[in-house]
Amino acid sequence: MVERLPVSGGARCTGTIRIAGAKNSALTLMAAALLAPGRTVLRNVPQIQDCLTMGEVLEHLGAGLAWQGGTVTIDATHLTSVEAPYELVRRMRASTAVLGSLLARAGRARVAMPGGDEIGSRPIDLHIQGLRKMGAQIGSEHGFLVAETRGLHGAAITLDYPSVGATENLMMAAVLARGTTAIDNAAREPEIADIARFLTAMGARIDGAGSSTIEIEGVDELTPADHVTIPDRIEAGTWAAAAVATRGDVTLEHARPDHLDLFLQKLGDAGADVAMTEQGLRIRGTERARAIDFVTLPYPGVATDFQPILMAMLATAEGTSIATENVFESRFLYVDELRRMGADIRTEGHHAVIRGVGRLSAAPVRALDIRAGAAMAIAALSADGVTEISELHHLDRGYEGFVEKLHALGVEVRRVEDPAIRLP
Repeated sequence: MVERLPVSGGARCTGTIRIAGAKNSALTLMAAALLAPGRTVLRNVPQIQDCLTMGEVLEHLGAGLAWQGGTVTIDATHLTSVEAPYELVRRMRASTAVLGSLLARAGRARVAMPGGDEIGSRPIDLHIQGLRKMGAQIGSEHGFLVAETRGLHGAAITLDYPSVGATENLMMAAVLARGTTAIDNAAREPEIADIARFLTAMGARIDGAGSSTIEIEGVDELTPADHVTIPDRIEAGTWAAAAVATRGDVTLEHARPDHLDLFLQKLGDAGADVAMTEQGLRIRGTERARAIDFVTLPYPGVATDFQPILMAMLATAEGTSIATENVFESRFLYVDELRRMGADIRTEGHHAVIRGVGRLSAAPVRALDIRAGAAMAIAALSADGVTEISELHHLDRGYEGFVEKLHALGVEVRRVEDPAIRLP
């Protein structure tokens, strides 16, 4: 079946929704569970396709999984394989997260090169260079990364770029290595602090997570832990931008304002009323949004995942905005879809100039990746008529209950299934 999402424009997003657990944290937490024999419990895990796929990867490796709502129990007592196969890995980028944990636990790993969103190069050189410094031998064959070690050891590692994935992989490898590992120019995202809290609960010794220098003293063994995943800041930002774009009033339960400082500042600059509540956040857009400029940078800068979402919001803002993308070179691919809806956006290299229009026009569009799909939905809310969004599998990979939450905010929306067209 081919699915599409007709979204009726013109509604003001109003209401309260609960923010799910962080996708980018949960995936790594699931991979880290491999480090400790026994049963680990992870709570507030978003029920999205990427997490289900990661669960399949862990089961292929021999771990047992039991899901109960947003809680997953992972039994990593016995691992029967060290290979993450292509048919699973091709569905998502986070599959490389098992590389560090398998090396630390089993001394070997064979991981297919990852798939996921087509938003630009995400080289794994930083992962490989760091793991080699810790004593791993890593090569490639037939589309797989093949890694072995006779025993990992501590090392001084300076990352050329504060990569979240590389920082997480090196942390997971270092917790069972001999000696002390220091990671300089480490990623500072909230997800890094979350994985550090989980590893510490398992018995790891980690200092500095959330800063640019992380020190890890290796231990002989880890034990299972019970951990609650942090809320998803990107999901919170998505619904906040929808409130601003539609001049709505949305309360985001469980949102963490301290994880969204600069993003919320940008919304305020655009004219939104941003208030912290006992439940989380309340975002009100009382007037047409004002143009703003923003630049994507590693945390605590504006996350690259927010770029398509802000661009969709600014497509109907008053004035001219400038967006600069500094993380992924191909993250403007979705702009043609916004142009189909009448957005006035010009891109050149890493820059985009957005001249706000009074209203967009409904059109058939595609969700080219997870965040581009969310951007299409925000744009649809600012359009006249019904916009049909296709390639919904991307939204399913990254957002829990996306359609249901849109409906809860007063949007007329439903999923439609059509028979797949088979060519002769």
